[in-house]
Amino acid sequence: MVNAAILLRRPLLVTGRPGVGKSTLAYRIARELGLGRVLQWPVTSRTTLASGLFEYDVLGRAQAGQAWFAAQERAAREGTSGNGASTPALDIGDFIQLGPLGTALLPHRLPRVLLIDELDKGDADLPNDLLSLFEDGWFAVQPLVRVKRQIETVTVHTADPGQTASIHNGIIKTRSFPVVIMTSNGEREFPEAFMRRCLRLDIPDPGPEALGELVAAHFGDSLGDEQGRLVRDFMTRSAQVDGLAADQLLNAAHLVTSGAHSYRDEDRAEWQAVLDAIWHPLNGDGADWGA
Repeated sequence: MVNAAILLRRPLLVTGRPGVGKSTLAYRIARELGLGRVLQWPVTSRTTLASGLFEYDVLGRAQAGQAWFAAQERAAREGTSGNGASTPALDIGDFIQLGPLGTALLPHRLPRVLLIDELDKGDADLPNDLLSLFEDGWFAVQPLVRVKRQIETVTVHTADPGQTASIHNGIIKTRSFPVVIMTSNGEREFPEAFMRRCLRLDIPDPGPEALGELVAAHFGDSLGDEQGRLVRDFMTRSAQVDGLAADQLLNAAHLVTSGAHSYRDEDRAEWQAVLDAIWHPLNGDGADWGA
């Protein structure tokens, strides 16, 4: 499915319970294909398409402009404007920051990996807005479009720390379509048009064998015979509360390997209370479980 998404230039919608590794898939793709740093865009109920593309600090530019004109006037009064003491002119690019989405669409030599995390938490119009953008493969940075007659090429900040990019005539057009991984916890349905243009990958809950391998990968043989018992108890608890996240199992395994808690009979009641706290239901519900 990952290869198909790359070849077809389609976003990959990854679904599954919290903690099954949906977001991790993006980092694995970037690592295995050598595509550099993952551009992560976490979505909330307040997220808009514009916020993922770029941010323009209008207020900051206005304040800087006032300070610049004041410095020019002061230099003129003091007669220093001609001896190099004047303040440099403002650069509009200093006040524009590309977001993760905008950075992913820059004309990179190799595609970037864009992780749009928890898309189902966003506004209902966001999925369709994204599809239009991905189909076009370009967008306009309006503040730069308005000044393109005066300044054709502007350097702006990107979502990569300390990095910049040059934009010509206010237009950003992708060269290599980004590898787009969108995650969803299934909190709501997406429009049919959106689903028709995406590829979908559902990550199932890991079984006992996969969970055992996960614990072993993190802790080796340090749990000994307690690993199997811990996994079995986790599976039982997960079934009772309609699913737990794998990292909740790792938290319990870490406590066992630290030596702070164990399955010894004399510590069972205390250990059970700790597990109740660690393995809490993800949806806030769930029945109590006994020792």
